[in-house]
Amino acid sequence: MKRKITMTILILVSALLQCTAFAFIEIASIRPNLLLILTVSFGLMRGRKSGLITGFFCGLCCDLFFESVLGFYALIYMWIGYLAGYFYRIFYDDDIKTPLLLISAADLLFGFCQYFCTFLIRGRINFFFYLGRIIIPEMLYTLILTFVTYRFFYFVNKKLTKTDKRSIDSLV
Repeated sequence: MKRKITMTILILVSALLQCTAFAFIEIASIRPNLLLILTVSFGLMRGRKSGLITGFFCGLCCDLFFESVLGFYALIYMWIGYLAGYFYRIFYDDDIKTPLLLISAADLLFGFCQYFCTFLIRGRINFFFYLGRIIIPEMLYTLILTFVTYRFFYFVNKKLTKTDKRSIDSLV
């Protein structure tokens, strides 16, 4: 129960930060994607199921705060969280290279999905302009934010894992 409450608070705070405070650190209309960092981090640290659930709720918050179509971002974030969960087996506690690589790949995938599903359908076919002006700068900006936030998410997950372990030990 404590894990669910903590994850709900993390998702809501991340969504609120992304749509309010990150407007002040926006560079050329590019914001870092904190919800993507959260989704990939917990998918990597907890596995496919946790990544899928975290991704769904992060995407749902994104749909509610940013988009008019309900479920579009929920589906994309869900896929990204599930795919990040596949790397759960190669996750090492002290290595930040794997999360950085995975978050950058996830941000590229997110940008491609967003381009193909929203811009290409409307007839905007200048892909390289979109790649150079939006996808790559957002990926780099998200990676910079990852250095700051990933350790915090790792710390929260570690505390929740200890709490889960204690509650299981008390039952046995």
